Amino acid sequence: MTWLLAAACAAASVPAGLRCLRIAQREHYLALEVTRFSLRWWLSSPLNVLLMLTAAAGTIGTLLDVRWGYLVAVAQIGPLGLSLRGVSSPLAWTGRLRRLAGVSGVLVLAAYLGGAVTGQPLVVVIPLLALPLLIDLSLLVLAPVEKSLGNRWVEKAASKLATTGAEVVAITGSYGKTTTKSYVAHLLGGSKRVVASPASFNNRMGLARAINEGLTPGTEVFVAEMGAYGPGEIREICEWIPPKVAAIVAVGPVHLERFGTLERIVESKAEILERAEIGVICVDHPLLADLALRRSDEMEVIEVSTADGIEIRGGKVMDAPDGVFAANLAVAIGICDALGVDLGEVEARMGDLPVSEHRQSVDSAEAGFAIIDDTFNSNPVGARSGLDLLARLGASGRTAVITPGMVELGRLQHSENRSFAEAASRRVDHLVIVGKTNRRALLAGSANGKASVTVVESREEAVQWARANLGPGDAVLYENDLPDHYP
Repeated sequence: MTWLLAAACAAASVPAGLRCLRIAQREHYLALEVTRFSLRWWLSSPLNVLLMLTAAAGTIGTLLDVRWGYLVAVAQIGPLGLSLRGVSSPLAWTGRLRRLAGVSGVLVLAAYLGGAVTGQPLVVVIPLLALPLLIDLSLLVLAPVEKSLGNRWVEKAASKLATTGAEVVAITGSYGKTTTKSYVAHLLGGSKRVVASPASFNNRMGLARAINEGLTPGTEVFVAEMGAYGPGEIREICEWIPPKVAAIVAVGPVHLERFGTLERIVESKAEILERAEIGVICVDHPLLADLALRRSDEMEVIEVSTADGIEIRGGKVMDAPDGVFAANLAVAIGICDALGVDLGEVEARMGDLPVSEHRQSVDSAEAGFAIIDDTFNSNPVGARSGLDLLARLGASGRTAVITPGMVELGRLQHSENRSFAEAASRRVDHLVIVGKTNRRALLAGSANGKASVTVVESREEAVQWARANLGPGDAVLYENDLPDHYP
């Protein structure tokens, strides 16, 4: 009977494991994220909670009779709603994912075999119950291996960067990195040969790939966007991509869930300054103003701000143009100043600043309504500026906000989503809430507003709602888009 139970658990491990592997890939192979997201899903609905309790009862029941263990295998039809391959975030069978699947598979099968050989049904069912934790353990085991495998590409990139002699501009911040990078590349493009890291290639391996595939002889400036999920990550990148100019755009509660405090976020972002000759810091936030003051004793710091138009080094340069992210442009101008580019040349290229894809980019639907796509960089400040843009574009018609809310805001997530819903429901005609992740906060915030509120389960349903309800003269803001490994 124990052998049959082991076979049943092994079969159940296949769909359960695919779900866990998809979470691991979407969460950048960070340990403990698989367990955290799996728990979210098991608690996401009464039926999933019932399945979780069924698995727990089956585990305890094996102490009395091996047949109870089959309940654990049956419960793996859940968590319901978390698909095997995904739609917005399908599995990609990269080398890294295969290694993770192999190591975790060996661990789980060894446990099944050991339990079957010894006749211990409890030993058989526990690995299935704890599969997310075992995959997280595999991630920890594989971390040094993956770093070692990546070293060859990092070393190649460092050598290529040194060979070109390109000056490095490094940009970080809680948000606004990608847009600032595109502004810098555009403004410098009139006087220098510039290569910028593509899309959101902002971690160790992404930047190594950007250099190895994109840097060409004659490149004068390499603009590198640098992100971080924890302390030390930016410092490590700057060891082999040492910047001449390092910039910090903004600080906010984005990734607060991972860092714990805003102060810790600032100190982690400040690692970008350690090897730089010149720092460019937007001092609109008091924590960044304090950082600029402290670092000015050690290096040249160019302070920029948007308190009264765009200010560089304490003097006003211009009013912020319409449709432009003021802080991002201020930092971009500060970077040009740090590289000795004449401000007149910079101003001559400001008329056609690029719009980063999915960051308040504007398009039109076939039905004639305006679409504001702000799905890639959702944060409290950006979300409110999205509302301002929506008000301008939809001034002659109806306006709608479609959103699943903002995530990774830690202890502020409920309050920030509630606050955004309050602001949106006062200003727009329709609020469409997508999914369950922030539904409670968004409903609470919209309770007293003028907007009609609609709840849908997926972005696809939300798109159908927009097509059915909006027409010429109307406008819709898509604020954030969560991949489908979120409940």
